[in-house]
Amino acid sequence: MSLRGKSGTIVPVTHTPTSPTFTDWLEGARLRTLPAAIAPVLAGTGAAGADAHLGRSLLAACVALSLQIGVNFANDYSDGVRGTDEHRVGPPRLTASGVVPPRMVKRLAWAFFAAAGVLGLALVALSGTWWLLGAGVVAIVAAWFYTGGDKPYGYRGLGEVSVFIFFGLMATWATTYTQTHTLGWASAFAGVGMGLLACALLMINNIRDIPTDIKAGNRTLAVRVGEDPARKLYATFNIVAVGCLALAYISLSPQGLAPYIIGGVGGAVCGGWAIVLGIKVVAQKATMIPTLRDTGLVQLGIGIAIAIGGLIQI
Repeated sequence: MSLRGKSGTIVPVTHTPTSPTFTDWLEGARLRTLPAAIAPVLAGTGAAGADAHLGRSLLAACVALSLQIGVNFANDYSDGVRGTDEHRVGPPRLTASGVVPPRMVKRLAWAFFAAAGVLGLALVALSGTWWLLGAGVVAIVAAWFYTGGDKPYGYRGLGEVSVFIFFGLMATWATTYTQTHTLGWASAFAGVGMGLLACALLMINNIRDIPTDIKAGNRTLAVRVGEDPARKLYATFNIVAVGCLALAYISLSPQGLAPYIIGGVGGAVCGGWAIVLGIKVVAQKATMIPTLRDTGLVQLGIGIAIAIGGLIQI
């Protein structure tokens, strides 16, 4: 068996794929990243307020999860065949470790993309928002070429732009729009806030990988700006996101604040923790893997808080 090296040439692999375990598949799906898929759907549903439709929200969540898992397997495949994951820090990847043949990982990625497409088709059919099919196709193409193809844009420092658009603005706004056929200030602020938190997640992941990405020629934004500025960018993403999400929550409750106390307190706690994480990353050089986990949980917690604020109006 052989894999394609960093320059695109085929290089031999010295290990032979073995039978993957259930744990291997879970690692390949990268469960730590899944809150980033669910949170904007929760926020978009909350932004829909009294017009929220829980069935469509569930469909949107399934689309987002399928797309996120598809991206994860696609990245596993593309990074593995290029040799980018050869010296990575963190859990081993399916392709790079030789646990699963590359073609199987690639097929699995496209299976999840196909699932996202079918579920997305059902969502736009139920909501009558057929023009969103084009946005869905663009999202799948962008997901593949993030690390796939001859010139992956994720290796050029454009990853944060991509996640801001697709796992922030599009995921949040499309969720709201398929339920209300309109967008308001709550959805606008929530989309920006979720996008910035998605950028923070990617940034903290890429800070961890700076040494190995430099060796592999992967010019992420963290590599381009350097570790200290990247840590400051992470903190900035968090702080601005908290401000945007606070505005989103306020937009949900122009009058009668009492019913929003539960969600408000939860959102405030998560927002405060996001700011603390940013300060720790800059001032105390916090370790990356726990911070990656905590950033994902913060994003999920804020998404839940916004959902509570909106759904309480139903």
